[in-house]
Amino acid sequence: METADKLVRLQDLRQFLAGGSLEDSLQRQAEQAALLVGADHCSIMLINSGSGEEMRMSMYARHGDLPDAALHASIGTGEGICGHVLASGEALFVEDIGRSPFALLARRPDAAGRALMAAPVRVGDKIIGVVNVSGARFDPLDLPLLDIVATLIGKSIQVSQLQRVLDSRFAQLALLQEAQHKVGEQVRTAYQNPEDVARILARAFFREMTKAGFASGQIVSAATELIDQLNRQLQADGKAA
Repeated sequence: METADKLVRLQDLRQFLAGGSLEDSLQRQAEQAALLVGADHCSIMLINSGSGEEMRMSMYARHGDLPDAALHASIGTGEGICGHVLASGEALFVEDIGRSPFALLARRPDAAGRALMAAPVRVGDKIIGVVNVSGARFDPLDLPLLDIVATLIGKSIQVSQLQRVLDSRFAQLALLQEAQHKVGEQVRTAYQNPEDVARILARAFFREMTKAGFASGQIVSAATELIDQLNRQLQADGKAA
């Protein structure tokens, strides 16, 4: 009956594709994921740099208290439990982290009896992050539920990025030009690593300014203005916090 109840509550996950900023959406998803599987803690980590074996993740959303080290950690392939899931591409169920082969990788190694689950977040066949939950106890049947949650998180990220690209004509053209240069490769702009998108836009910005006849000094001035705008935004965010 408990499992049936959780399956019924899957209808609440329709909110995963609801509007709002990506940050708000991910925070809501972390809370809903924890509620669905009865977890005390949930974290959503997404790849934000590197590629292949050099990919690294950081935390984008969380529910429950987590160690300070976890909030600012950069996790690479094979590093820690989430890095293990990133490398294997397989969901993980651990009944008691303290008595498992992953004990030394745990953020709370002294938390005996704690259960843990983690699942890769995918867009298509590409892994873009990991959702991780921990609690006093999980049923092995909770793992497929977490896998569904991870799939929905991936879909919501995909939708959010597509919406942002569609809102920017410059981003559309830059990604299209990048795809045209990759002759023979499948053109897929459904999801791009944010760091890759930033580099694509920077290259497109440089090409367009060069084509428009701007001199090197003027391009440097434009780049300086971009940095100034970023500094102002960071200062504003700092005051708001």
